Amino acid sequence: MSGEDNLLKLVETEEADDHDYLLQEQVGFILRKAHQRHVSIFAARIADLTPPQFAALAKLRDVGETSQNQLGTLIAMDAATVKGVIDRLKARGLVELSRHEVDKRRLLVNLTAEGRDAIERLIPLAHEITRETLAPLSAKEIATFTKLLAKLA
Repeated sequence: MSGEDNLLKLVETEEADDHDYLLQEQVGFILRKAHQRHVSIFAARIADLTPPQFAALAKLRDVGETSQNQLGTLIAMDAATVKGVIDRLKARGLVELSRHEVDKRRLLVNLTAEGRDAIERLIPLAHEITRETLAPLSAKEIATFTKLLAKLA
């Protein structure tokens, strides 16, 4: 029996015992601990950006100029949060803002040359962060874990 099979058997056994509520076995608690671990690893490798700031730069690298609202949607942030992230990145000279030519209410965001250089330099570190975060898992477990997480997202 593989480790994954053992894990599934353990999960099935625990489901039968659902009358006991143990915080450390709850999905939200486990996800929060895993997230805290990942953020700690991220901060140790990329100290000068927050994960949301990194996400904004990485997505702008992928899609190019886009509206502030669209960027928020693409990186799963509400309008107020993405505005704060963009304001901080702009203050650091990593992104620039402009008005849409037709719809002047629409604010467009784009990487500056400095922002593009920064994100290109940080992408290899991001790969290392992912590898370190997932290090306790086997390759098969990583594939299963990411597939299952994507179903929840």
